[in-house]
Amino acid sequence: MNIHEYQAKQVLAKFKVPVPKGQVAYTPREAVLAAQGLGGKLWVVKAQIHAGGRGKAGGVKLAKSLDDVEALSKSMIGMTLITHQTGPEGKLVKRVYIEQGTGIAKELYLSLVVDRGTSRITFIASREGGMDIEEVAAQHPEKILKLSIDPAAGMQPYHSRKLAFGLELPKELHDKFDFFINRLYESFTQTDASQLEINPLVITDTGELMALDAKFNFDENALYRHFDIYELRDPDEEDPLEQKAAKFGLSYVKMDGNIGCMVNGAGLAMATMDIIKLYGGTPANFLDVGGGANREKVTEAFKLILSDPNVEGILVNIFGGIMRCDIIAEGIITAAREINLHVPLVVRLEGTNVELGKKMLASSGLAILPADNLADASEKIVQAVKRKAA
Repeated sequence: MNIHEYQAKQVLAKFKVPVPKGQVAYTPREAVLAAQGLGGKLWVVKAQIHAGGRGKAGGVKLAKSLDDVEALSKSMIGMTLITHQTGPEGKLVKRVYIEQGTGIAKELYLSLVVDRGTSRITFIASREGGMDIEEVAAQHPEKILKLSIDPAAGMQPYHSRKLAFGLELPKELHDKFDFFINRLYESFTQTDASQLEINPLVITDTGELMALDAKFNFDENALYRHFDIYELRDPDEEDPLEQKAAKFGLSYVKMDGNIGCMVNGAGLAMATMDIIKLYGGTPANFLDVGGGANREKVTEAFKLILSDPNVEGILVNIFGGIMRCDIIAEGIITAAREINLHVPLVVRLEGTNVELGKKMLASSGLAILPADNLADASEKIVQAVKRKAA
């Protein structure tokens, strides 16, 4: 689960991570009042969306007067901001964050992620912080530092020293940096985060360290332990289809292809998408109905796939272990009849009650193409979609 920048800074502040003072605003008038409350003569107006690259896209601007704050807020609130992370459709800006201006002497990059390869929390840092960090990583990987933390030992003083020397911090900042990254690590572990990015981490002109920007991503499987974090969810920033899927306990991620997939098990779903690509097709979604789906859940999954206008064919790939193949077949038949199926459908079933499931599909009167294995299923759906488009 992602949250907005201003929310991320509220979380960091609870763990005593230094962040600039700021206030969220939903109208230009609120923005002006926020700037007045913060004081000073320089503010930053930041569009709040769940995407990076806001600065380059015009979503982060300096205001040198209250009139500037009002004008910039007016131009941002209600705009569709398009960045390299939003895609061409962009995201609607519904609020801005008014922040005190900060004198910057140096910009750095610092993040924490869960490294699935090592099963450890890993710091990623660079002396080249700011808007072009992606280019730095691509063109100068030697400038990217990585440091994994042993979960049994936790943060140790040498971790701080290694990162400080790698970032070429002056010695007088080493103690402050040690405090900073220890609080950062604590905020990450105590909230069950999966990613935390500080870009930029700045050295101010007064010699302080500060998180000038912050992005948090949390493990949704752990949100039951963090109701305060869960309350920060912004449904408007999430895909409507993914929201609908969550209501029925389905794992759904929309993609850019035209072949809808309904599979049980994340690993099988990934393999299905890979083989669709191998045969020249492009998956339209990741959809895992889980191991204990019933007829209603399968029906809703089917409807969900077909609600995507880009879907030109559907591949159902089910291994019936806990979930029986006849239940899957019943859900497919029910959904296909309710929605008036208009795209090719290929179904591959294996496992518990597979023969009964195949018999139900064959006698349904629906135009369903059976498949013997995953390769056969992928080839059939790709060819069926191509024939329909021809």
